Amino acid sequence: MRRSGLFAIVVFMAVAFFSCRSERSMIKAPIKEAGPDYLLSQLDEHELKFDSFKAKFSIHYAKGSKKSSFKGNIRIKRDSLIWMSIAPILGIEMARILITPDSVKVIDRQHKSYFVEDFTYVNRFLNNALDFDMLQAFLLGNDFSFYEKANWKVNIDGGLYRLATDNRRKLKKYVKQNQISEIPIQKTWLDPRTFKIKKVMIKEIRDSKNRKLTAEYDNFYVIGKQLFPLHAQYNVKTNDNIDVILDYSKVALNDDLKYPFRISSKYQRVRIAE
Repeated sequence: MRRSGLFAIVVFMAVAFFSCRSERSMIKAPIKEAGPDYLLSQLDEHELKFDSFKAKFSIHYAKGSKKSSFKGNIRIKRDSLIWMSIAPILGIEMARILITPDSVKVIDRQHKSYFVEDFTYVNRFLNNALDFDMLQAFLLGNDFSFYEKANWKVNIDGGLYRLATDNRRKLKKYVKQNQISEIPIQKTWLDPRTFKIKKVMIKEIRDSKNRKLTAEYDNFYVIGKQLFPLHAQYNVKTNDNIDVILDYSKVALNDDLKYPFRISSKYQRVRIAE
């Protein structure tokens, strides 16, 4: 019994060793054969493709000692607008949000008010530089669509492909006046089996201050023969530390959606302090 038990342990260890080595070889092969171009093409091929997106969501938000939780509905018209309806966990709608590449509009039901700001409000809120394309990508676990795909370096990190680049520039035809045009540092981690993004990080180095936004994705679900992450965690590191946990449910693609956003004439417009 002792001999057979020892033999079984040795066999198990040998199988585990060679399986791990085989898996490492499988992961390394695309890098040796085709380099980052192959991984980027696979990333594009496996990203979530849609004209419209809708889902229910729940969010847990923490900034320092302040914490809150709420739920809502989100609808996205690709590259055009992000619409959200937000409510407390057990309450009726308290806010409605409409984000476009140029603006952010919010209706506050509780205080019978509204505000309209340009897109830079999102950057002030997060203390980080984003544009609409990047925000849409972070919400869905996609790569940034309108940025250059050159000058990537690839290695293996924790069983994932890691792609890294500096000064990733936005394509000129998508750059608008007073809009950011490059990402100083970006790293993206891909699952070697699905080529879906598991983690992405962008980092700014400005005035001796490092700003970093990280997103991690999990609980992938098949929707319309595509994989989509139902769970996402975001962390913003700057003067304040912001953590967001986002969970999706009832996801649907390419439905004929409406994006109702009517501001009552009885509501008062408010200004957001800098």
